[in-house]
Amino acid sequence: MKPTKQLHDLGQSLWLDYITRGILDDGTLEGYIRDLDVTGLTSNPTIFDKAVNGSDDYDDQIAELREQGLEPEPLFFELAISDLRRAADLFRDVHERTDTVDGFVSLEVSPKLAYDTESTIRQAAELHARGERGNIFIKIPGTPQGLPAIEESIYAGVPINVTLLFDSEDHLAAADAYMKGIERRIADGLNPDVRSVASIFMSRWDVAVADEVPLELKNRLGIAVGKKAYANYVEMLASPRMQKLENQGARPQRLLWASTGTKDPEASDTLYIEAFAAPDTVNTMPEDTLLAFADHGEVGDPLLPNGGDADEVLAEFEKAGIDVAALAERLQKEGADAFGKSWEDMISSISSEAERLAGKS
Repeated sequence: MKPTKQLHDLGQSLWLDYITRGILDDGTLEGYIRDLDVTGLTSNPTIFDKAVNGSDDYDDQIAELREQGLEPEPLFFELAISDLRRAADLFRDVHERTDTVDGFVSLEVSPKLAYDTESTIRQAAELHARGERGNIFIKIPGTPQGLPAIEESIYAGVPINVTLLFDSEDHLAAADAYMKGIERRIADGLNPDVRSVASIFMSRWDVAVADEVPLELKNRLGIAVGKKAYANYVEMLASPRMQKLENQGARPQRLLWASTGTKDPEASDTLYIEAFAAPDTVNTMPEDTLLAFADHGEVGDPLLPNGGDADEVLAEFEKAGIDVAALAERLQKEGADAFGKSWEDMISSISSEAERLAGKS
């Protein structure tokens, strides 16, 4: 049995953190769904920037949209929504078979809005409506300004993928925002079944401290942070608050492991897939990580519900001079800034491509 099938049978959803029009056109994504148990997909500005710049697959649509007078940012959203609708249709069977638990694709609001609550709320609602598919998540960053936007969007019935979370505190804040939105829906007599995932970023932890810790602690911080988050997730699922919501028809916000591609060339290329095997969670992985895991990954024991040695390992990092809480805050800001830079690069690339195509006509 393939490792991807074993992980799926354990109860974890395998999502692809990658999209191009090419993998939609040539059947690659369909093959991953059929052969590698992929049940969802995520995207971000960096992924779309590479997709648009890496081929001429988008040229015709870019030229057409430019002729219609669209500026680069709305033009990008048209490109992205076109791709994600197609991907969502490929996952429709999964979505229906799992009673809407799985089979989602994700589209991110503009990273420029990471610190703008009201604009995030408006754009999330607009993108959800334009997506025209029930299995499209809108990604909102879990920044302090993003949290009220998450609550408001959930209340409005918009399925949300909370992104840019880095530790347990971030995750629990996102879960609280989700539950507040659901509680408001229940109070107003609305359907409480609005889906959400909370994406906690893993590999960036180890990159951040690679040159600051002794060898024995290398590539261990992300896993320890993840174990701690998982323990708190399990506790949250069993809490009276969540149980009450489930009794009223709500469903839990699922924990999603993101940034699970290994950055250290000396470490296992399946490190963060094998480390975070756990039921009732999602692991979204880059294409090369998915293929590596399918080829030689191993599924061992699932994560311990109590977090195992997480507290001990985190204490070792604190002793080595790493302020884990402060680092989480820094990583979230750096992540928001990096996505903002990718966004600007992508919009600039689309603008240049549109001008180039106009010159050829």
